[in-house]
Amino acid sequence: MAGLSEETRARLRTVSTATLCTALYKRGLRNQFIQDVHPLNANLPTMVGEAYTLRYIPAREDLNPISVFQDRAHPQRKAVEECPPGAVLVIDSRKDARAASAGGILVSRLMTRGVAGVVTDGGFRDSPEIARLSIPAYHNRPSAPTNLTHHQALDINVPIGCGDVPVWPGDVVVGDGEGVVVVPAHLADEIAAEAVEMTAFEDFVTEEVLKGRSILGLYPATEERTKTDFAAWRAARGR
Repeated sequence: MAGLSEETRARLRTVSTATLCTALYKRGLRNQFIQDVHPLNANLPTMVGEAYTLRYIPAREDLNPISVFQDRAHPQRKAVEECPPGAVLVIDSRKDARAASAGGILVSRLMTRGVAGVVTDGGFRDSPEIARLSIPAYHNRPSAPTNLTHHQALDINVPIGCGDVPVWPGDVVVGDGEGVVVVPAHLADEIAAEAVEMTAFEDFVTEEVLKGRSILGLYPATEERTKTDFAAWRAARGR
């Protein structure tokens, strides 16, 4: 299967996670919005990229001393160095923010490698520093303790759960100021195209509502006048 095209990536940057959730719902997918994760900097551009995953399990103390970081093959270190540019590193921390999923140095390394973003259903340490970086980052809450105290990195690029959402490697991950949605890879092109159309109509509706127009017959477009007005609006704006 071909990866995420630049056309689809560009389209997804122009739409909201709310609109994407509606498009997914129309296809019977109700559980694609990652629960309880928040952007460290909601003012960054929309995050779009294919999922590259890291899975943690509960730490077992005799197998998870600080010396494990000396191993260049440690899964957390490998994930940071191998996550492809343009991808999003998605971390399964079992919704456990008692210890950090990663910190400022590792997220900085992802940024300099050209990774599109990072998401965890746990927490980040050094969160004030991460918030100042130009890479989108999403977590549950700040968490200062090292991941080793509660998390043991086990697998890279396998199917995971993140914030109650199943994530397969290659799924398309989109994040904005509200949160993160996961689009199954095989639906990405059609969902992106539909979401662009939905966004145009919603922008038109918003303008009309702010002028004082009733939503009845407008949203949804059950009156012929709405369809005519929308067509004229699109033609005037080249959308």
